[in-house]
Amino acid sequence: MTPHTRTPGIRSLLFAYRGTIMPVILRRVLYAVALSLVVAVLDLKYGWFSGGLNATPLTLMGLTLAIFLGFRNQVAYQRWWEARNLWGELVTVGRDLARQVTAFLPRASAAERATLIGMVIAFAHALRHHLRDTDPAPELSTWLAPSVAEQALAAPNRPAFLVHRLGVALAEASRAEGSDPILLASIDSKVSQLSHVLAGCERISNTPIPFSYILLLHRSVHVYCFFLPFCLVGVMGWFTPVVVAILAYTFFGLDALGDQIEDPFDVMPNDLPLDVYTTNIQGDLMALIHQS
Repeated sequence: MTPHTRTPGIRSLLFAYRGTIMPVILRRVLYAVALSLVVAVLDLKYGWFSGGLNATPLTLMGLTLAIFLGFRNQVAYQRWWEARNLWGELVTVGRDLARQVTAFLPRASAAERATLIGMVIAFAHALRHHLRDTDPAPELSTWLAPSVAEQALAAPNRPAFLVHRLGVALAEASRAEGSDPILLASIDSKVSQLSHVLAGCERISNTPIPFSYILLLHRSVHVYCFFLPFCLVGVMGWFTPVVVAILAYTFFGLDALGDQIEDPFDVMPNDLPLDVYTTNIQGDLMALIHQS
């Protein structure tokens, strides 16, 4: 923990709303609480359900559902964490490439070095847009020469095209510099790491958790929360809405959180902040080549 990190207080832990999963599940939790209120009134005041249903089947279902939700969320978190590691690798490779360009190509002009580093920055932006299926034209037009930007925008896989162009440009600059072949191989290995990052991100993005598995969990969670008040009213009485609210928040929250982090490249609150990562990469590389 850094010196500037503050430990959340009890008030923040209990009543925080922004940045939590509550905005996503609030309507479902309120629906479950409203249903439990109706069931409590009908049973305790009018005796409609004669003390409620047997809670044993619901207990067994809740235990099984909790295990499957935990497994699903663990898989989703592993995808999220792998995606974070890949973008961390991109930061490292980008800095290494910028350092190698400035250190090993001393005879290249400042404009030539800036062009090479600009391609690395453009790759980061192109990768973000590629994973989110958005338009990278503004960033590519900023960091690439007009002809290269036009070719990149016309390519079916823009990040892959930029990796290829960057590799060719670095090889040509190294040969013009008269660099040692071993040094050229070292630079090329960094370009290959960009391909590794791209392939890893595409694998995560293009391989979602099977829909039938997700659908089964969604249905099971909703059925479980629907039957909760009928099984608890005979035991909890007027406290049934409170207990249902806590259990519904837990199960609906775990279900929705798994949905969010399953695709770590989306724009949901708990997904990776790719805009921040690309901005940091851009700032770091600009600083390394003394650009303002």
